[in-house]
Amino acid sequence: MNNKVVKTKNEVIQKRSLLRSDSKQKLLTFSSLIVMFIVFSLASPNFATFNNIVGILLSTAVNGVLAVGVTFVIITAGIDLSVGTVMTFASVMTGVFIAFWNLPIIFGILGGLAAGALCGFINGSLIAKMKLPPFIATLGMLMMTKGLSLVISGTKPIYFLETPVFRKISMGTVFGIPNAVLIFFAAAIIANFILTKTVLGRYTYALGSNEEAARLSGINVDAWKIAIYTLGGLFSGLAGVMMASRLNSAQPALGQGYELEAIAAAVIGGTSLSGGEGTILGTVIGAFIMSVLINGLRILSIPQEWQTVIIGAIVIMAVYADIIRRRQR
Repeated sequence: MNNKVVKTKNEVIQKRSLLRSDSKQKLLTFSSLIVMFIVFSLASPNFATFNNIVGILLSTAVNGVLAVGVTFVIITAGIDLSVGTVMTFASVMTGVFIAFWNLPIIFGILGGLAAGALCGFINGSLIAKMKLPPFIATLGMLMMTKGLSLVISGTKPIYFLETPVFRKISMGTVFGIPNAVLIFFAAAIIANFILTKTVLGRYTYALGSNEEAARLSGINVDAWKIAIYTLGGLFSGLAGVMMASRLNSAQPALGQGYELEAIAAAVIGGTSLSGGEGTILGTVIGAFIMSVLINGLRILSIPQEWQTVIIGAIVIMAVYADIIRRRQR
C-alpha cells in the first residue's frame, strides 16, 4: 500500500513538473513573439501599420491551419511531409467541382475537404497497415499529389471567374479582419477542443508517449493512427480551400515548401518531434512567429536566400531546445 502511495505521489509531482515546464515553454515562445514584433517595429516604421498587420494575419491563416493539422501527427511521433501538396491538390479539386463541373460552391468546399481527408487516410493506412515509415509514406504522397494536381488541371491555373462570391470565403472582412483569419482561429479552437477534450486527443498523446504501451493497454493503435492522419489531411483540405479562395484560383504548381513552414511552426511552438508533447496554442504562436519573422525580414529588404538561412537556423535552435528540455526532465 505504501509503495502505491509513493508511486501515486511521484506521478502527481511529475505531472505538475510537466505542466510547469509547458507553461514556461508557452511563455517563452510568446515572449519571443512580442520581442520580435517590437524589434521590427523599431527597425521599420512600415512594420506596425494596420495594413501590414492585416497582411501578417492573412499570411498566417493558411500556414497556421496546416500547422494545426500537422501538430496532431507530430505529437504521435510521426511526420507529414505532404501537407503542402495535399493543400494544392485540395484546391485543384475545389476548382474542378466549382469551375469545371459547375457545382454549387458548398459542394466544391466539401470536395476540397474530402480530398484532403482522403490523402490523410491513405497516409495513415500506409503507415499503420503497411508499416511504412511516416517519412517515406508522406514523401510518396507529396510526389503523388504534386503530380495529380498538374495532371488534373492540365498544368494550368483554374480560375473562379464565374463565382465571385467564392473569393469572399477568405477575403471577405469582418471589422477589417479577413475571413481567412477568423477561419484559422475557429479551426484552432476546434483542434484544441479535440486535442484536450476528446478520446482522439488522449490517444494522440498516448501513441506519441509510448505506442507499444498503448497497444498493450488495448488501444487499437492502427485505427487511431489512421484517424489522426485523416484529421491532419482534413486540415490540409481546409487550407487548400482557403488558399484557392484567397487567390481566386487553384494554382497547381503551388504548395511544395509549405510543409516545412508548417512543421517549423509546430516545433517552434513546443511540439516535440519525439512525440507525446505539444499544444495547439503553442503551434498558433509558432505560426505567428514564422509570419512575423518572414514579414519583418522582407520589410528590412533582407535577401531571400538569407531569409531562408535565418529561418533554418531558428528551426534548428527550436529542435535543440526541445532536446535539452527533454534531457532535463
